[in-house]
Amino acid sequence: MYAIIRTGGKQYKVQAGDVVQVDKLEQALGAEFEINEVLMVGGESTAVGQPLVKGAKVTVVVTKQAKTRKEIVFKKKRRQGYRKFATHKQEFTELFVKAISFDGKTAKTDEAAKVVDVKAVRAEKAQARVTARKERAANKGTAEVVKKAAKKVAKKKVAKKAVKKTVKKATKAGAKKKVAKKTSKKA
Repeated sequence: MYAIIRTGGKQYKVQAGDVVQVDKLEQALGAEFEINEVLMVGGESTAVGQPLVKGAKVTVVVTKQAKTRKEIVFKKKRRQGYRKFATHKQEFTELFVKAISFDGKTAKTDEAAKVVDVKAVRAEKAQARVTARKERAANKGTAEVVKKAAKKVAKKKVAKKAVKKTVKKATKAGAKKKVAKKTSKKA
């Protein structure tokens, strides 16, 4: 059994067990309610409403309240220097169709609605990022201490090498002076 329902000025074809995204409805997350705006019920026998089918109802559960992906809104009038750029996220409600009932017959599903609290999931991810950042900072702090100690040791080695080079240069320069003095005395 299937039904065509109307909500938010739009029509949707639904069956028991379907998940449908509709324009935002003012319902709580996990709330179960009935949609009475049924335009048509099909299956073994078809009933078309004028405009609604009497006695038909669709039972749904709210599984998610969120926003869609970002849509680009770009307006332009050519040769007029007019360009506007904006973005938009449309709010939506995700519905799980639990049952369709009409004329004493009911089509139900055995599946359970999977309710997702998007705000809670987003908050958990943000908290996980914060704790990971703190751990990296703590590990970086210990790594920095080790690096600083290694730099000090390296600086000492470089300083010792520099002292040795200056001593060698000084001894070479002194030897040259001595040679120069000896040759000047002989002459």
